[in-house]
Amino acid sequence: MRKPSLSTEELLLTDRPALEALPPLAGPLLAWYDRAQRILPWRENPTPYRVWISEIMLQQTRVEAVRGYFTRFLAALPTVQDLAAVDDDALLKLWEGLGYYSRARNLKRAAQAMMERHGGTLPASYAALLDLPGIGEYTAGAIASIAFGIPVPAVDGNVYRVISRLLGSYADISLPAVKAAFRDAVIPMLPQERPGDFNQALMELGATVCLPNAAPQCLSCPVAGSCAGCAGGFALELPVKAQKKPRRVEERTILLVVAGGRLLLLRRGDRGLLAGMYEPLNLEGTLPEEASLAAVRALGGSPQRAIPLAPAKHLFTHVEWRMSGYLIHCPPFETPGGVWADGDSLAGEYALPSAFRPFLSQINNSEYN
Repeated sequence: MRKPSLSTEELLLTDRPALEALPPLAGPLLAWYDRAQRILPWRENPTPYRVWISEIMLQQTRVEAVRGYFTRFLAALPTVQDLAAVDDDALLKLWEGLGYYSRARNLKRAAQAMMERHGGTLPASYAALLDLPGIGEYTAGAIASIAFGIPVPAVDGNVYRVISRLLGSYADISLPAVKAAFRDAVIPMLPQERPGDFNQALMELGATVCLPNAAPQCLSCPVAGSCAGCAGGFALELPVKAQKKPRRVEERTILLVVAGGRLLLLRRGDRGLLAGMYEPLNLEGTLPEEASLAAVRALGGSPQRAIPLAPAKHLFTHVEWRMSGYLIHCPPFETPGGVWADGDSLAGEYALPSAFRPFLSQINNSEYN
C-alpha cells in the first residue's frame, strides 16, 4: 500500500503541475454519460427552477431519498413565486423527513430575493446565483452550467474523490486550498458546448463507479486509463480527508403527552437545531418517571400515568441525541405556545423532525385519533 510521504501542503504544491496537466476527459466522459446516466426526474426537464430545487435537496442526501420529495415539492410549489409566498409551516411539511431544514428556509429566502431583484426568475449569472441565500460555489456552478450552459465547474464530494484518484493525490480535500486547486483543475477540461453534462458526468462517475467507502469499479470506468490511483492500485486509499470531530452527545427525554385524543406539540425557537419545527415535549437529560410527570404539571397538565417507551437515538451533523421517552395521558389542558394535533393534522399539517418517529411509531393511532 502506498503511503503519503509529504505533508498536505507539500503535496498540494507538488501536485500543482499535475493539476494543470490532467488529461482531456470530456470525450470519454460524455460518451459514457450519454449511455450510462441514471434517469432522474430533474434531468428530464432541466429548467433553472427544477435544477435549483433538486441541487438543494441533494445536498448531503441520497438520490433515492430525494425522488419523491422533488416530485411532491414541484407539484405544490411549481414556480419561484409560489415558493416565495408559501407559509412556513406548509414549506416545512413538504420538507418533513428530508433533514437539514435550513435548506428549506433558505430556498424561501432565495425565492423572495429573486422576486425583489430578478423579476421572479433565477439569474443567468454565476455571480448573481452565488449572491442568493443558501447557494454556494458548487450549487451556483451546477445551476449555471446545467440550466444556462455557462462553462463553470460544479465540484462536489464525488468530484473531489475522482480528481484525487486520477492524480493519485494524498492532499487533504477538507482544506480550502486543496478544494480550490481541484476546482481550478476542472476549469480547462470544461467543454464549451456541454458544460452542464460534463459536470454531471463527473459527479455521476463518482456516485456510481468511483465509489465512496467501497472499492472503485475501475473496470467500468471510462477514464481508468488516465487514473494514477487505478494504475498504482491505491485508489481505495483516496481521497484523504481529515477526520471530523466526534459528535457531541446529548441525553434527552421525549414526552408524548396525549390529552383528549390529541398529541401536545411545541414549536422550537427560530434559531439553532431544527429551528421553527414542531416537536413533542423535549427535555434535557434522562429523566425518571416522576420528573417527567412534574414537567407536564409545570405546563398546566394533570398527568394520570406515564408509560415508558423504548429508547432511541438520532444523529445530526454535530450532535447525537440519545433519547428515552414516556407516553403520558392526562385530561385536556391549555399551555402557552402549545398545539394539540390529532392523527390527521400530524399527517397533513404539522412538520415533525424524523428524530421523533421512533417514539410516535410505538403508540397506536387510536391514542390520538
